[in-house]
Amino acid sequence: MTNARDEVLPTLGRILGLWVVVTALVVGLGWLITHPLASGVDGFDNPISRWFADQRTGSLSSLADVGTLLGETITGLSVAAVTALVFSLWQRSIRPALFVALAEACIGGLYFVATHLISRDRPPVKILDAGLVPDHSFPSGHVATAIVAYAGIVVLLRTYAAAVGRWAVVLLLLPAFTLLSRLYQGAHHVTDVATSVCYASVFLLVLARLLLPRPDSVAT
Repeated sequence: MTNARDEVLPTLGRILGLWVVVTALVVGLGWLITHPLASGVDGFDNPISRWFADQRTGSLSSLADVGTLLGETITGLSVAAVTALVFSLWQRSIRPALFVALAEACIGGLYFVATHLISRDRPPVKILDAGLVPDHSFPSGHVATAIVAYAGIVVLLRTYAAAVGRWAVVLLLLPAFTLLSRLYQGAHHVTDVATSVCYASVFLLVLARLLLPRPDSVAT
């Protein structure tokens, strides 16, 4: 019991430290792009947002609704719960469930802090996703949720099944679909979604290193 506790507590401490550092970096970046770098960043972001808005059609708008649904909190949490259950039962280990749960906690906590400390208006185009908080553009919760939900499955497959193959491509296309959908709907700037790609990926990769066995050490 003592040995297990001695292993768990340092790992949890590293994860907490990781979350603090990544959250501080994201908040610092948010402050930079909404204050000293605002004019330059907006000059880059806004034309891209207008380009996406100019491409709107009825069919593409319907597709964007699907991409947004894939990154909704309830969708991501549902996928994460099923993933955690399936992999933990398959491997008879709590590690996959801890990996998924802590990844979700990290992105959820970061999003809460960042959106309350950083005020950034949505892009200057008509927003197709009704009901969004006007100044919670930075960062994109949908994109981070989609990365953890679907890329997280790829990480687990890579760990426990070695050969991922075409499934990895399909699963990794889903977060990309969500990202493009949020840009198309005018919900976020490019820098908002790019930031989410970075921090969600960091959480997945580091948590996998801390919590999951090495792929070559798993018996198949």
